[in-house]
Amino acid sequence: MKISALGKLTVYLMIRTRSDFVILIPVYDEEESLPRLYRELTGFLAESPVSTSVLFINDGSRDKSQMLIESFAADDHRFHFIQLNKNSGLSAALKAGIDHCHCKWIGYMDADLQTTPADFHLLLEHVGEYELVTGIRRQRRDTPVKRVSSVIANGVRRWLINDGIEDTCCPLKIGHAAVMKRMPFFDGMHRFIPALVLMMGGKVKQVPVRHFPRLEGKAKYHLTNRLVGPFLDTLAFRWMQHHFIRYKVKNAM
Repeated sequence: MKISALGKLTVYLMIRTRSDFVILIPVYDEEESLPRLYRELTGFLAESPVSTSVLFINDGSRDKSQMLIESFAADDHRFHFIQLNKNSGLSAALKAGIDHCHCKWIGYMDADLQTTPADFHLLLEHVGEYELVTGIRRQRRDTPVKRVSSVIANGVRRWLINDGIEDTCCPLKIGHAAVMKRMPFFDGMHRFIPALVLMMGGKVKQVPVRHFPRLEGKAKYHLTNRLVGPFLDTLAFRWMQHHFIRYKVKNAM
């Protein structure tokens, strides 16, 4: 299946992705990891306690990722895709995926398999009580540079916005679709999903999940874009946090 017209693709996805739970997976040049990811996702779908489908968002990949994604969708009706016309960044890819979901819950994981779809079972246990359930990566299996930059970035973020979230960028999350569709979106927003849910009055549950080393492909982030960009985004979010409009109606006629 290959659909080039974006309008036709949009209609097609809205018809087909009517599951209770849709897993969003942004993809940017991940041809090495996609075959193993497909196998692990298929294993999770066979055991998922709720009707589940997968939506890949190809964020302008330049390798064979799109060819592989199309083969997955052709072989299994539970797999779907959106192909963006250019690389737009992780937040834009998530926004596109959320816009195309018609479901009760929306999940998110990265394509690099440093987290496993099997751990969605741990998160699904709490979706009835919380608007967002997010993972906490225990025993991080990252390079020293990535670990140090994550510690610094998380520390600065907690100091500035004080949201109580231990691992805001853990790429394993499940949220209520109605809440996630109302979140304000901006570049870098993927770093603040738990804080955004809290800001809107939702409840967030943090659950320990497993973490694995990257076995295929290359990381897209380095020390500079893991520190400078997040710091500036955190300053912008702090401004939004203090100016967010909240109100409750006491009476009306």
